[in-house]
Amino acid sequence: MDPTAFAGRRLHFIAIGGAGMSALALVARALGAEVTGSDRSESSYLPKLRRAGIEPVVGHRAGGAPPGAEVVRATAVPDDNPELAAARGAGARILHRADLLAEIVALGHSIAVSGTHGKTTTSAMIAHALLETGREPTYLIGGKLRSSATNAAWGGGGWVVVEADESDRSHLKLAPEVAVVTNAELDHHATYRSNSELEAAMAQFAASAPTRIVWERLRLELPTEGRTHTFGLGAGGLRAEDVELLALGSRFRVEGVEVELPVPGSHNVLNALAALAVCREAGLELGEAAAALATFAGTGRRFEPRGRTAAGAEIYDDYAHHPTEVRATLEAARSLGARRVVACFQPHLFSRTRHLAREFGAALALADVVVVLEIYPSRERAEDYPGVSGRLVAAAAADAARGRPVYWAPRMENAEALLRRELRSGDALLTLGAGNVDQLADALVDGAQPAGALAAGSAS
Repeated sequence: MDPTAFAGRRLHFIAIGGAGMSALALVARALGAEVTGSDRSESSYLPKLRRAGIEPVVGHRAGGAPPGAEVVRATAVPDDNPELAAARGAGARILHRADLLAEIVALGHSIAVSGTHGKTTTSAMIAHALLETGREPTYLIGGKLRSSATNAAWGGGGWVVVEADESDRSHLKLAPEVAVVTNAELDHHATYRSNSELEAAMAQFAASAPTRIVWERLRLELPTEGRTHTFGLGAGGLRAEDVELLALGSRFRVEGVEVELPVPGSHNVLNALAALAVCREAGLELGEAAAALATFAGTGRRFEPRGRTAAGAEIYDDYAHHPTEVRATLEAARSLGARRVVACFQPHLFSRTRHLAREFGAALALADVVVVLEIYPSRERAEDYPGVSGRLVAAAAADAARGRPVYWAPRMENAEALLRRELRSGDALLTLGAGNVDQLADALVDGAQPAGALAAGSAS
């Protein structure tokens, strides 16, 4: 791997405050590029960028990109963004974030993890195991690795671990040495018309790599050349046996090796199996990789403890934004032994809510108390989806809850006031969603400032 590969390049990131874009910016700077960027508002990733010597501008304006810079954009950045439009008009080279990621992937022995659920945690487990065993990986993942307090870093060990996003088909731009597919379930309805179309895209991604690691329940059409390894619970090439789900963790055996995992849920057992399979490809012994995973502290916004309320309720935050993820998170929450599990859910995207409102309701009904916020629109506009709101999810949850309380609290401050009244000692609150519901979790922590005027908002 050439640490001077990007030396002399000038890169300007529009929407630099996102998880994926900030990761690219950090690694590009470490590789020697001159990095600038902007975002529409502050985010939790901007302080890390500033500490790395990158000074993001808050707000988009024409002329924001320095002369001569290549401009990197995220899918969510619209074509009429003033900064993007001005750069295009000035003849700047425009790169999609996946184009730049593909360049970084080509610099080393690459591992790319894709899938509807679990790709961030699986990528983080792989990066953590390689770090713990002294392999010095480069990694770019979609959430903060809590053991290193960052979502990206440049390492000189030769391995590059990246998260491959299927939401916009950008994973198809990558050509890794090892491709991981954790699962495939229709989630991005504006990109894929059916689950079979998604599965075809996942098969194409996996086929781009000579070594493929795939959940055993998937039936992807893969080439016979190269190697395909499978993993699963009691099935597959690498299988978990004697699984015991614990409070905030699990214990299981893989080929006679005992694995103790400090993150909860059977879904994380599957994530760990995929990570163990990758670690074996990277040259780690199974016992060595298992010992490393025993110290895995998780990633930001994945069943992340946030503190306690003044009344003594425990608060956890999770990025779950698909019914399968919501169900898995609430099932894991049952292992806590809480008096009540309270779920506060913020739907993400109008398109997803329109298609999956009833499924969201059924999943949320696993909680003892449910609070539903208004939709976090992200890149979508409410006027394009008439009649679609978070109330659809609340109604579906009420239908499935068998008399347990379900609240529709469209505004963040409504939900905050309701939860302050509702939560008591012994409760476990799960804030769920891919928007900014984590800010509500922080506002409810004892001693924190009230959320006040927090709104559902949107993100670039």
